[in-house]
Amino acid sequence: MPRLRLALAQSNPIVGDFAGNTDKLLAAAHEAWDAGADLLLTGEMTISGYPIEDLAAQPSFLRAARAAIDALPARLVAEGLGDLVVVVGHPDGPFEPRLLDTSNAPTAIAQNCATVIQGGSIRARYAKHHLPNYSVFDEYRVFIPGDELLVLRMKGVDVAVIICEDLWRDGGPVGRVLDADAGLLLVLNASPYERDKDEVRLPLVTRRAVETDTIVAYVNLVGGQDDLVFDGDSVVVDGQGVILARAPQFREHLLLVDVDPASAGAQDVPDNVLRVEVDARGDEAGVLEPDIAELPDDREQLWNALVLGLRDYVEKNGFPSVVLGVSGGIDSSVCAAIAADAIGADRVYGISMPSRYSSEGSVDDAADLAQRIGFHYWVEPIGDIVAVIEKQFGLTGVPAENVQARVRGMLWMAESNRNGHLALTNGNKTEVSVGYSTIYGDTAGGFAPIKDVPKTLVWELAKWRNEHAAARGETPPIPEASITKPPSAELRPDQTDQDTLPPYPLLDAILELYVTQRLGREDIIDAGYDRTTVEFVAKLVDRAEWKRRQGAIGPKVSGMAFGRDRRLPITSRPAG
Repeated sequence: MPRLRLALAQSNPIVGDFAGNTDKLLAAAHEAWDAGADLLLTGEMTISGYPIEDLAAQPSFLRAARAAIDALPARLVAEGLGDLVVVVGHPDGPFEPRLLDTSNAPTAIAQNCATVIQGGSIRARYAKHHLPNYSVFDEYRVFIPGDELLVLRMKGVDVAVIICEDLWRDGGPVGRVLDADAGLLLVLNASPYERDKDEVRLPLVTRRAVETDTIVAYVNLVGGQDDLVFDGDSVVVDGQGVILARAPQFREHLLLVDVDPASAGAQDVPDNVLRVEVDARGDEAGVLEPDIAELPDDREQLWNALVLGLRDYVEKNGFPSVVLGVSGGIDSSVCAAIAADAIGADRVYGISMPSRYSSEGSVDDAADLAQRIGFHYWVEPIGDIVAVIEKQFGLTGVPAENVQARVRGMLWMAESNRNGHLALTNGNKTEVSVGYSTIYGDTAGGFAPIKDVPKTLVWELAKWRNEHAAARGETPPIPEASITKPPSAELRPDQTDQDTLPPYPLLDAILELYVTQRLGREDIIDAGYDRTTVEFVAKLVDRAEWKRRQGAIGPKVSGMAFGRDRRLPITSRPAG
């Protein structure tokens, strides 16, 4: 039985950085070659980054992507890597515009492709068949589907190549893999992180391996791209469902593995299958140690996703630092800890902005947080500024409360403008859902680290981060008082969130049904929840849609995040 050594490059590209992304690929190719690999497999759209969204409709962008791919064979040869088989993901085009399936479907001029390079030339190209059009994916609108399976024959083994969604759909390319009797299936992916997604992703890879009696090598991108976070977690599974190799989450990694796929048979090439012969290096490498990373627990995975999402947004967009308001509450404390873990405490700037209603304990908790983490910290009282506005406009009640929040937002945005910091906004998913945030106040900012994290989970993350620090002999970053005290915006005397909201465990349970599972009001009531409470919460969610449209982006970590996932009209009347 022939042996192939695979190298899976779990890389972190930047959209549009063709030169930088190519350099990353070449560095991985050198490492793969030095380790004795026969084949290097990269993630989906490695050369361009992913998703490229409507850049797929720009001919100049597609020409630049094609030029980067066309230049790769000579670069590989020049660096002594010409004999390595490289399978690289990229967009291709521009093609003649064509309609997709129906007369009113959108036009597209690009394809989502994988190209095979060896010996100084492009040997073959595969175009993704199934173009997802759900959740964060909008590929049906911008890509032209392919219709032919690619099979490489190397060392007497048939190696099939597909891209991401092609693995998820029954039939299609996966069915042809079985028909072609391939011994190895390579899958290029750009699969974003979601909580509990691995409970679906790994079983799918395993099921496909068993169904096709094929070794499946699944490589995924890693890194933050706007509001998406790719977690890597690349994996190789054999035809019995046994994990042969697995890359760590949330960091770049070259996963090396030896596989022993079945030899190719003498069957004819099925219809709609392109088979191309490629050479393989002749020398035999030594024995590899198993490289099987273990996944951390769910809270650590979530924390790592939030940290990576913020870090890459800062670094890829060239921000020197971040600024945020720190109140001594749980949300700002968790955001500050995430920021420090992401880019280092010395690049984090926190401002305490007490009003006449801020408790001494909250001010002390903010100072304690800053000392524990070590970020830059100072106090800017807002009482005098607020008093002038209240007096001039004669404000009381909610308008006066909102002025306090807007003054705070104005101050941290001024600090952002003055020093080029990225301004962070601290709102969690529960607050974003029900609109318990002041537009142009505490919603002000360019990035929202916990936007997709419900309030009850924010507390869980804070507890986990402190436990994690204690286990490592470090100072827990979040003051215990910030975790245990009743949450409050402190915009009026003795205010707490629960004055006007249901208890957070109940509120988050209803929001899970109404927002994430998309159940109607009557469905939730039928599930046993109080009618008055359900209607109150649903009304808050519906009325806050206009605020959400203006909010900062933040890392998507759930299956139903505000923004890309949930698109509802602002002007509407509830239908149940």
